[in-house]
Amino acid sequence: MKRILAAASMLLFEASIAMAQEAVTTAPSPAPSTTATPGSATVEEVVVQSQELDISREAIVPNLGATRYTVGPDRLDSQAQGESAPFNQTILRFPGVAQDSFSQLHVRGEHANLQYRIDDVLLPESIPGFGQELETRFADSVSLITGALPAQFGFRNTGVIDIHTKNGAVFQQGEASLFVGSFDTIKESLEYGGVLGKLSYFATESYLHDGIGIENPTRSSSPIHDDTDQYKLFGYSSYIFDPTSRLTLLISGNHSDFQIPNTPGLTPAFTVGTRSTFDSAKLDENQSEDSTYAILTYQKHVGDFSFQASAFNRYSAILFRPDDVGDLIFNGVASRVDRGILSNGIEFDSSYKLTDQHTLRAGFIFTEGYATIDTVTLVFPVDENGRQTSTIPLRIVDNHDKYGYFYGFYLQDEWKPFEQLTINFGGRLDFVNAFVDENQLSPRINVVYEPFKGTTLHAGYARYFTPPPLEGVPQSTIAKFAGTTNESAITKDSPVTSERAHYFDAGVTQKIAEGFNIGIDGFYKSSHSVLDEGQFGEALILSSFNYKRGEIYGGEFTSSYDHGPFSAYLNAAYEWARGTNVSSAQFLFDPDEFAYIKKNWVFLDHDQRFTGSAGLSYTWNDWRLAIDGLYGNGLRRGFANTQKNHPYETFNVSLSRRIKIAGKMAVKIRFDVVNILDKIYELRDGSGIGVGAPQFGQRRGFYGTVAFDF
Repeated sequence: MKRILAAASMLLFEASIAMAQEAVTTAPSPAPSTTATPGSATVEEVVVQSQELDISREAIVPNLGATRYTVGPDRLDSQAQGESAPFNQTILRFPGVAQDSFSQLHVRGEHANLQYRIDDVLLPESIPGFGQELETRFADSVSLITGALPAQFGFRNTGVIDIHTKNGAVFQQGEASLFVGSFDTIKESLEYGGVLGKLSYFATESYLHDGIGIENPTRSSSPIHDDTDQYKLFGYSSYIFDPTSRLTLLISGNHSDFQIPNTPGLTPAFTVGTRSTFDSAKLDENQSEDSTYAILTYQKHVGDFSFQASAFNRYSAILFRPDDVGDLIFNGVASRVDRGILSNGIEFDSSYKLTDQHTLRAGFIFTEGYATIDTVTLVFPVDENGRQTSTIPLRIVDNHDKYGYFYGFYLQDEWKPFEQLTINFGGRLDFVNAFVDENQLSPRINVVYEPFKGTTLHAGYARYFTPPPLEGVPQSTIAKFAGTTNESAITKDSPVTSERAHYFDAGVTQKIAEGFNIGIDGFYKSSHSVLDEGQFGEALILSSFNYKRGEIYGGEFTSSYDHGPFSAYLNAAYEWARGTNVSSAQFLFDPDEFAYIKKNWVFLDHDQRFTGSAGLSYTWNDWRLAIDGLYGNGLRRGFANTQKNHPYETFNVSLSRRIKIAGKMAVKIRFDVVNILDKIYELRDGSGIGVGAPQFGQRRGFYGTVAFDF
């Protein structure tokens, strides 16, 4: 994989240089001014055109009444660990986002169901693992769009993570940094951007090693067998043909290796050959993850008509390697699981200003996915009472593959009867052809009203259609494992189907004073065939299933202050999420729990009643001091999620300084303390629906960063 990343980096560099040389030879040379070098006028022109095209792109796919929270470079830099922070930690600073193990994020009481967009282009789905493909470092700004989404957003509807990347038109420099600290952490990164003729480019690479790749299953501050090595590459290049059009290419490559952390003192339950003992602290389970994508986008703006057309490709794979002997002794099962998905697709979005009162928007998306699941499982034969009848394991191969097709169309009208009022209405027609052929027509409407300057009211309704992720649907030949230690107590396996929901959202934002804003938002969702995911089995890979009915409701409060050297924010959220009657993939469940859920409403495993985040920073000369914190009331646990984990709060502190040398050259130094109070908190205790093992949050860590700008 290292060779692949290196080759991809070299190809990107060579392509950028070739495009730059072509641009220099074909583009007219601007006349030099008396105050600039001959090339600077071209650079300034490209920067201006790039910014104007960014504005035009935003008008093609605006949020139009949905709730949008955005953080820019200053907030990204002031959070704990700054640009070196894991991407999920950046999203956790938004209101209504709950923290979970394995870097999972839950927005407004839902499991995942997030779509990611890079520069307003949809990023195809990958297999969820431990690693994070996206990096805070290459983001110029990050937004969370949630609520009643307008019609251009389909399939994944809980929220949209919208990332606007750094690009050469804005980031015309380089930076090399070294990040070191607790848990054997070392991370090097390099980023560089600039403009050559009509070409702007930006690229970044990084390598991370640390000793806490996955949440520790014990309270200890020193995880056992928890190392990770992660390699990441991202490249952006954009060629401006004229002030109205450009072609943009985004590429990314990632490879991550994870050791699965161990819990000492586990009791053996089975015998392999003549061996019936094993030190659980010496288990050697591992997981590797790969992900790459490429997105090519053409954008055009002509008079009142604008459009953006994209083609994309993505490959994602996860390989879980068990400790055959150890897993058999403790669990009676050792599964080698290899999952992969290849996605290709096209997306088209357009906007046309029909009159001063009406702006029409329309578009479509088509994605083809090909998923493979290859498993080799070692199990023991058992009698009718589940007792081991042989110490020689059986080897069962169970391989599956599946094509899936997802496509949708939308049309909507942004109507402004008068200046203060905007009504956006329209709908989507979506289709999915995978395990089940399904479709739905989904109306959407949002109303935004500004009665006074600084006051904005919004309300909306959306009908949602959410197909199950192709790569997450469990595929198993149940009969193959009959009479073994991997036998399912329930043999029913109804197909996982798409979730259908009615979503209502309303809120108000108010500007209190210069730089001081507050907002309140409430939501309610009623669903049929609620999609959820859990870890079932020894491999740490999530599988999807449905509840027949579900409902989620709650509210959010957000506030921010940014004026002069001082900035601060405070977010708080309340939610209630529950479901009843498991209606698909029933074989995943324990019979007692399955029977209880069939007749009772239960809390979803990602339900967390209260969630909060806060932070403040102060800048003095070239120094910046920042403090931030997270609060969680506790995720669910126990039989059928009837209990919850304990509340927790963590605080982080950072101090940074930028020392200017000359021109663009500068040295940046930074010191961070994560979980400064060394709070011991448990995200999961190993119980609950679809929860496989305990996970504790990170203990106190000290980190230092040195970066050189050039």
